[in-house]
Amino acid sequence: MKQSQVKAVCAATALLLGVTACGNGKMTEVSENDAKTLQSASSEPESGILEGESASEIKIIETQTVVSDNEKENKVQYEYEQELNIIDDNYRNYYEIFVYSFYDSDGDGIGDLNGVTQKLDYIQDMGFNGIWLMPIMQSMTYHKYDVTDYYSIDTEYGTIEDFQKLVDECHKRDIRVIIDFVINHSSSKHEWFQEACAYLRELPDGEEPDAGECPYIDFYHFSNEKVNGNYYPVNGSNWYYEGVFWSEMPDLNLASDALREELQNVSKFWIDLGIDGFRMDAAMHFEENDTAFNTEVLNWLYSYCTDMNPDFYMVSEVWANKATIADYYESKTPSMFNFDAADTEGKLIKAARGNYKAANFVESMVGYQTDYAEKNEDYIDAPFIANHDMGRVANALMKDENDIKMACGLLMTMNGSPFVYYGEEIGMSSSGKKDENKRLAMIWSKTDTTGMTNGPKEADNDIESAFAGVDEQLEDPYSLLNYYKRAIRLRNENPELARGQIEIVEALTEENQAAIIKSYGDSRIGVVYNTSDETLAVNLTDTELSGMTIRGYLTLNGEGIVLENGTLTMPAQSICLLK
Repeated sequence: MKQSQVKAVCAATALLLGVTACGNGKMTEVSENDAKTLQSASSEPESGILEGESASEIKIIETQTVVSDNEKENKVQYEYEQELNIIDDNYRNYYEIFVYSFYDSDGDGIGDLNGVTQKLDYIQDMGFNGIWLMPIMQSMTYHKYDVTDYYSIDTEYGTIEDFQKLVDECHKRDIRVIIDFVINHSSSKHEWFQEACAYLRELPDGEEPDAGECPYIDFYHFSNEKVNGNYYPVNGSNWYYEGVFWSEMPDLNLASDALREELQNVSKFWIDLGIDGFRMDAAMHFEENDTAFNTEVLNWLYSYCTDMNPDFYMVSEVWANKATIADYYESKTPSMFNFDAADTEGKLIKAARGNYKAANFVESMVGYQTDYAEKNEDYIDAPFIANHDMGRVANALMKDENDIKMACGLLMTMNGSPFVYYGEEIGMSSSGKKDENKRLAMIWSKTDTTGMTNGPKEADNDIESAFAGVDEQLEDPYSLLNYYKRAIRLRNENPELARGQIEIVEALTEENQAAIIKSYGDSRIGVVYNTSDETLAVNLTDTELSGMTIRGYLTLNGEGIVLENGTLTMPAQSICLLK
């Protein structure tokens, strides 16, 4: 019986017995509510991305794992740790931080910048050498994507001095800092919008606005008629304004030269404080359905920033399919988030489940390389599994620790700069589609509340993680956290993983087995994948990998990978590096 069939039988039995013991010596409790969540995945959407927590095959929701005697016997000492070889460029391993929920340094229940500073040693020890801070500027909401002052730190997070200290401490550790730059819209409480609306209220009927009298009138999209459902009335006047995301987030008019000059001043302000880059929010919405305009905006701002700092980095949110993402590389900015690989129906989750074959996955990697480089030869892919707008990886993979590890291994062998959402490395959970539930308090410990935040006020308070907190996982060499740590170290040991030109080893690539070579400069590294649930014997003889030796590997629970007489023996869901 195939493992997928075994899992289905286990799940069905669980409905009657409430507990099951089957498959790889694992014993897993399944609650009634958990059992109800077992479902099949839909086919891949045209856009490449959907919200949700479906799975492609029935799997057990794992809340407790018991390691069998056989698994214990299979554990071996890992002997392939190499010297670090970290290149100081814009290829980085990024950690996405929602400051509000990360670490609370002052006991008010809200995360803050000093809390991030206190956890830099943890971030560095994990192997990350870049952090992305979600919005930190003054705002009216918990998520802070509606900016009221672009020259300030939100008072819930601290002060400009706190931010300067954080940047300085990051740079001491060779960690680069990028911040969210929200220029598609501002808050309705921003001074620019408030003054523009006040001017319109005083404007006589039939008279056109004059930017000479109120320069902020050109900063937004105002109309004397309601253009569509995304336009809202300016109270006390006959005018309307555009707000695609929300009535309290009026859209900025990025065609305005006056606004662009102001945004250049804002950029200079933050660059002078030491930031290393921007994450551009909602880039495909600057002007709806106008790729040419939007890419011009990105190019304009990136050119301005690189004039001040040639190493300045920019990564943009283009939540779309691969073809559209490729079009945005026409902007000649370095990175777009790879939404084609992300979320519940993206390539990473599907490959980790095993229903998107390893052979197809490496073909996708080559596809990104070809299509993105065609538009910008200097592109740096920005792959990720999930972010703050998506259900957690643990939910998408039904809390199956092995599949979560597999997804991480796939991510960390992709080209570019991978992004990891805080808490992903410990298997944090989410629930449903409410945004607050995707941004819960980081679980540093399940017993010690030091530094723990309260998380968003509107989040459901009954969401439990199936996995231990950071403190316990650090002590377990086979934990999810330590799998992430080794996977990131492999990137830091082998610069070919991020930067190498990919070539598929066709003779070794079929179904859930695949092999590639990455070439960078005069160095070549082989990567062999087994995404199946079975041990595979991979014969390297008479292939491009012949003569290479093991450089490092990723296995689920301490199992070893062996190369003898030209044959590589790979346990289930493992990845091996050869050189």
